[in-house]
Amino acid sequence: MNIISQATAFGGMQGVYSHESEACKCEMTFAVFAPPKAINEPCPVLWYLSGLTCTHANVMEKGEYRRMAAELGLIIVCPDTSPRGNDIPDELTNWQMGKGAGFYLDATEEPWAENYRMYTYITEELPALVAKQFRIDKSRQGIFGHSMGGHGALTIALRNPDRFRSCSAFAPIVEPSTADWSAPAFEKYLGSDRAAWRKYDACALVSDGARFPEFLIDQGKADGFLDNGLRPWLFDEAIKDTDIKLTLRMHERYDHSYYFISTFMDNHLTWHAERLG
Repeated sequence: MNIISQATAFGGMQGVYSHESEACKCEMTFAVFAPPKAINEPCPVLWYLSGLTCTHANVMEKGEYRRMAAELGLIIVCPDTSPRGNDIPDELTNWQMGKGAGFYLDATEEPWAENYRMYTYITEELPALVAKQFRIDKSRQGIFGHSMGGHGALTIALRNPDRFRSCSAFAPIVEPSTADWSAPAFEKYLGSDRAAWRKYDACALVSDGARFPEFLIDQGKADGFLDNGLRPWLFDEAIKDTDIKLTLRMHERYDHSYYFISTFMDNHLTWHAERLG
């Protein structure tokens, strides 16, 4: 692991790091905020997954999480959204596909299958690396994210309920298999057999029997992607007649930006801390 930068913030350390990824077969960059408490003892860890076109830097620079994370003693890990590099397949004119648009899945179709293995990277490779380098309490992990990252958080929690104790999302894509901006990418990454898409679709996972105790979702009513891509009400419908609890909060005037995310970041961190103990 290489250190790109480190800076003290609220008594803790905000770092940016890189490493050679076996899953993605390229150099990957990620950010970690370690609170002051992590100097002396293991701390619970929250994984934040970013949205389309983003990198680790968006939430690190605009998410405003460090003050509360320091106060609550939470380690925040912010991975990148896709593999990167000159040799990585991409669609330069399509922001919904390729670099910045990994959708937290393991691609099976060429030319994407060799590098676009973000599900394995997020659930296996990066956690193993972080556990070696930082004082994390692996028994207390939560996951959250924004938009495409909200989709990733929901699906990863549903598929790994024994690892994660909490999950929340800002404006998530809850049914990417039918959303305008994700269904075309799913077909390119995973092929035309939609049965293969279901394990990366939160609504489909619930329908197929996946369970997680509780979710928190915040959504802005002024979000321009609300009706054609996000549609959180579909997840609300999907969990009916299950024992899954959902707090879905719709906010007047808020859009899809980090102004929205930073407004409710403290609330999400506190919510996770209560469940991580």
